[in-house]
Amino acid sequence: MSAVPAPPAPSTPLDRPAGGAFTLIFTTLPALLRLTCGLAGAAVALTVRTPPVRVPLLVAAVVVLTSWSFWYAAHALRRGLRPALVLGDVALTTAACLLIPHLVAPEVLPGEGSWVAVLASTTVINAQATAPPRWSLPAGLLVTAGYATGASWAGQGGEARAHAATLLVQTGCTALMTSVMRRRIGRADRAFADYQRLTREAVAARTARQVERQQNRDLHDTVLGTLTMVGLGAVREGSPALRDRCAADLRTLTGPTDQTDPLTTADAARTADAARTADATDGTRADRPTAALDHRLRAVLDRLPDLPVTASLPPCRVPTAVADALAASTRAALSNVVRHAPGARVTLRLTGAPAAVVVEVTDDGPGFDPGRVPAHRYGLRESVRGRTEAVGGRVTVHSSPGAGTRIRLEWPRAG
Repeated sequence: MSAVPAPPAPSTPLDRPAGGAFTLIFTTLPALLRLTCGLAGAAVALTVRTPPVRVPLLVAAVVVLTSWSFWYAAHALRRGLRPALVLGDVALTTAACLLIPHLVAPEVLPGEGSWVAVLASTTVINAQATAPPRWSLPAGLLVTAGYATGASWAGQGGEARAHAATLLVQTGCTALMTSVMRRRIGRADRAFADYQRLTREAVAARTARQVERQQNRDLHDTVLGTLTMVGLGAVREGSPALRDRCAADLRTLTGPTDQTDPLTTADAARTADAARTADATDGTRADRPTAALDHRLRAVLDRLPDLPVTASLPPCRVPTAVADALAASTRAALSNVVRHAPGARVTLRLTGAPAAVVVEVTDDGPGFDPGRVPAHRYGLRESVRGRTEAVGGRVTVHSSPGAGTRIRLEWPRAG
């Protein structure tokens, strides 16, 4: 059975921040403009009722237009400006313009200051700001034609021509301004989308690189390390630890990619038991993601039975990821001693101070010059330093030819 593809995620204002802000502004402003002008127009309309104004028709028009202003504002603020809302506004305004002879007294009609003139201007501006040009421009022309016709029927030809010109200018200027803003906002959103895409690609590349580095560390510390020790004779013939090490190496290569410190089954069980015991004795919450670093380090030593180590490992709990990284880095450092300083005396010391956790691996082997380690050598650079730095720690290497080596892993505690 084929899997059903997941539906695409719905678009949100965060996907188009500039466009979302534009929509919010040009929804709120038209709603408030329609409401305030509608209320003011209703109050002005009812103050002048001289003939030939038909008072019943005027009252009905005021009631309808005022109700519409409330409905327009509430619907726009709650659900946004839909085409039907813009169309209804244009239709009602055009009808009011055609009824100018019966709604506006002749003495207040000239001068483009009547309530119907304000209503017409509000409508053409809102239409240009809320609808695309292919709809808003015809809407502006329709309102202009309606006003010019109604004013002419009222015997005010001069008013008809003057305010018709004003409505055309308002239509053209608002349409041009809105169009320019939409284009600029579209460019901004496209630039934002490109930035988001590049950011995702960079994160994906960085993640892939981290996975590759982790796989290289695991390969270096498992199969390559085991083969190197066998080739150098660091593992005694017939050593029972060799089988356990090979089994652990196999689990590392075939297990989850985020497994950084694979232990044998016995080691894992012993570490888990010790962690539970420590939780019961030191009051640490059992659900807190911490681990006993000292037990992790003892498990590392158990996997290197042929390497005599003087260890000082007092109890120390750290976050699980930090314990994994420090234990794996310590194992890599001890494996380097097995490979490059056979027979050296080795000391492993853990210090769990309040300010920082420190793990030191010291040997009296032949030493080396850290500055002359080839760049392709993976052990010190990635298996030790890379792992520790990945969890916020730092590594210091003190060594010189003939003077032994001291590797210090330090992880500062937060706060």
